[in-house]
Amino acid sequence: MSDQPQPQQPNQGWAPREPEAAAAPEAPGAPDGGKPKKPKRPKRTGWRRIIPTWRMTLAGIVALVALLIGAFYLGYSMVKIPPANALATKQSNVYLYADGSQLARDGEVNRESVGLDQISANAQHAVLAAEDRDFYSESAVDPKAMVRAAWNTATGKGTQSGSTITQQYVKNYYLGQEQTVTRKVKEFFISIKLDRTESKSEILEGYLNTSYFGRNAYGIQAAAQAYYGKDATELDAGRGAYLAALLNAPSEYDVVAHPENKAAAVARWNYVLDGMVKQHWLTESARAGMKFPMPKEATASTSMSGQRGYIVGAIKDYLTTNKIIDADTLEAGGYRITTTLQKSKQDAFVKAVNDQLMSKLDKKSRKVDNYVRAGGASVDPKTGRIVAMYGGIDYVKQYTNGATRGDFQVGSTFKPFVLASAIQNDSQTQDGQTITPNTYYDGTNKRPVEGWNGGSYAPENEDEVSYGDITVRTATDKSVNSVYAQMAVDVGPDKVKQTAVALGIPSDTPDLTATPSIALGPSTASVLDMAEAYATLANHGERHTYTMISKITKDGTSDIELPAQKTTRAVSRESADTTTSVLQSVVDNGTATAAQGADRPAAGKTGTAEEDTAAWFAGYTPDLATVVSVMGQDPTTAAHKSLYGVMGLERVNGGGAPAEIWAQFTKSALKGTEASDFDLQLQDGAETVAPPTLQPTQPATTGNQDNGGTTTTGGQGDQGQTQGGTTDGGTTTTDGGTTTTGGTTGTTTTGGTTTDGGTTTTDGGTTGTTTDGGTTTTGGTTGTTTDGTTDGTTTGGTTAGPQSTGRKKE
Repeated sequence: MSDQPQPQQPNQGWAPREPEAAAAPEAPGAPDGGKPKKPKRPKRTGWRRIIPTWRMTLAGIVALVALLIGAFYLGYSMVKIPPANALATKQSNVYLYADGSQLARDGEVNRESVGLDQISANAQHAVLAAEDRDFYSESAVDPKAMVRAAWNTATGKGTQSGSTITQQYVKNYYLGQEQTVTRKVKEFFISIKLDRTESKSEILEGYLNTSYFGRNAYGIQAAAQAYYGKDATELDAGRGAYLAALLNAPSEYDVVAHPENKAAAVARWNYVLDGMVKQHWLTESARAGMKFPMPKEATASTSMSGQRGYIVGAIKDYLTTNKIIDADTLEAGGYRITTTLQKSKQDAFVKAVNDQLMSKLDKKSRKVDNYVRAGGASVDPKTGRIVAMYGGIDYVKQYTNGATRGDFQVGSTFKPFVLASAIQNDSQTQDGQTITPNTYYDGTNKRPVEGWNGGSYAPENEDEVSYGDITVRTATDKSVNSVYAQMAVDVGPDKVKQTAVALGIPSDTPDLTATPSIALGPSTASVLDMAEAYATLANHGERHTYTMISKITKDGTSDIELPAQKTTRAVSRESADTTTSVLQSVVDNGTATAAQGADRPAAGKTGTAEEDTAAWFAGYTPDLATVVSVMGQDPTTAAHKSLYGVMGLERVNGGGAPAEIWAQFTKSALKGTEASDFDLQLQDGAETVAPPTLQPTQPATTGNQDNGGTTTTGGQGDQGQTQGGTTDGGTTTTDGGTTTTGGTTGTTTTGGTTTDGGTTTTDGGTTGTTTDGGTTTTGGTTGTTTDGTTDGTTTGGTTAGPQSTGRKKE
């Protein structure tokens, strides 16, 4: 046997289960006895290929950080702190009449810079609470706030700046108000540099001296004087909080210029005060006892005296509201603005108000005369251009524009919109009669409306007069509330609102609610809004959105693009023209006969606000639509006041001073032009002449006549005029007249006699029994008649009968 080891043989029948794994192959290329190489990483397949590895992610983050750091240092080194912007040498804006003559010039900067020690701590804290509560502890920029503001803006939650006070100061003092990426980048880097070179107190002082507070006041010292007649060092927490609130929306939150925005301003004021409490700058007990500090009436330089300040303010609102030029850019100046206002008409409006209203006031002898305010606007119905505007006696003395303010009820000047809507929608009364000017309604005082499921509503007529059954035309002439409230229900209050909005009343007008009361005018549209709506009626139902601007240039060269005027069909021609026909009757026979002084065909409607705090007349000729309002306001508190006793009169209503102003202005404004008639296309049935109607019943009148009692004979259509026949001891003589009693028309023969306790028979088959002081029953209507006098009028008694909401008399 050999001494060499012999290879072992596997046991017979044995084999490895995984032959390929029985012996690991030697690593390729590895030398004998060397360390074998690691196997290659398997390749990524499928969806895994699109996911970056952690190495790739880390490398990307490092690269991004390096890029941002590089960009930051590049921007920081390139952006320098510039000199103060051009606001210190602000240009004027020039406003021109339509003929190119100068109307006004603004641009005088009202600013008085003061040190931080001359601004009360309350005022400083109020501004911080409003704008940047962490100012003293935060950095110059707040990236999180910037990202949040950008996200809110992008998602439609409102445009937000996300800026710290430092950034806002940089924008105010070094840059401008334009909303561009370049400006924001510069603002970012300048703010960081400024924070390194100036103290927080210096930055806050600069911010308080450069911020705009409205009323042409730049800086808190000018604002304190403009709103409260105080120095900034005298501002308490309440006044300081209001001025701080103004920074958010200077024009909108001026509660004197825009009383309709007071609720929003007070909410912002409360927000500021609550922030002061939260930051421990104000005690809760001091906060609890605070009342909103109403600012004073504004004063202005003589360059804005008279009507100029009102017009300039209205133009600025028009430009910003229509997004033609934003407020901050406009404040920088350099614009030449040609308006649509005509100087001759503007002067005529001022003269009419002075002649018919202001010259008749005695402010020394009558306290109520100090409450009088007036507003007016005149529109060319064919173009929608405003040709004249009256804002008040003098912008320097009365700051609030009476033509654009929206806080007084429009009253019965709203009623024509109800009629136009009825015709537009082919509406019917509760008993199925189509509503036309000749449709009959029950004009009983405090008659509950029918067909309304929203609760009981029974409006009171003026002076609580009951009219019985009257036509729509007569109800318009006499402005009968009970008729129009029922008509609003018959049409549908929502449809009435839609028609009003289509004619020109803003949909967000306060108290423009789809209820029966909408007909009585509780809404508070402005004079200018009402002028646009009435101009639409004058233009046969075709609406031109009003405009005040015909041309704008910047720096004397480039033209600013103006939005195209929209023309829409608000209501059908028949609806507008039929309404015009009825409103002509108001001027000819109704509450607005003073408007006949224009010596032209005219249509219009009077109106009175609740408690007589405002009196309106809205009227038009084919060439001019004008609205005038006389309003009552306490000059100290700005509270609405009744006009009882103004000019020594018992009351001021729309048919008085407003209609008289309208007549004088319209006559003068259209002087030298040919008077034209209305070209009307009426609704079917609108031309029908209705028979005479019942005379109104005065609840407090006894109606007892000893001799010569008056009866209605001969008929005056539906004007309710009294003519003819007399009663002597119970004898009534008529001559061919037509008498309407309780809804029945019959012909009374000449010489018919009524005796005490006797019976009167009229042709037409109606028999009524009259007793001295007794009861007459005719056609189903019961009324009390005194002294045996009966003429279809119930005097001194009560009327009872069917409560039909509308009746068409054949």
